[in-house]
Amino acid sequence: QVQLVESGGGSVQAGGSLRLSCAASGYTYCMRWFRQATGKEREGVATLTSSGYTIYADSVRGRFTISKDNAKNTLYLQMNSLKPEDTAIYYCAALPRERCSVMTVDSFLRFGYWGQGTQVTVSS
Repeated sequence: QVQLVESGGGSVQAGGSLRLSCAASGYTYCMRWFRQATGKEREGVATLTSSGYTIYADSVRGRFTISKDNAKNTLYLQMNSLKPEDTAIYYCAALPRERCSVMTVDSFLRFGYWGQGTQVTVSS
């Protein structure tokens, strides 16, 4: 069992930046940042695979950067050029090592470890 704790959310004006952190209680192999806006489904925004590849949703590519400090067991999401439509609760999630070959949303929902979420609000 891995515990995840997000931090770094807040309120910012459009065009601003925030960096989210996700501290894990142990080593993690594959992780994803999700977000959920009010009245919308949870969506994945940035993925870090066990091989170190990064994958981004079209809506954030070029503006968000996912990274990980293995020494600190901490995942980051650097968010630049923020837009009002980025407003959401942001969650980090990790899969057990044996589940990393199938990083579907269903896999995260069924087998993943999740943080409590951190609110990001972007005003125009």
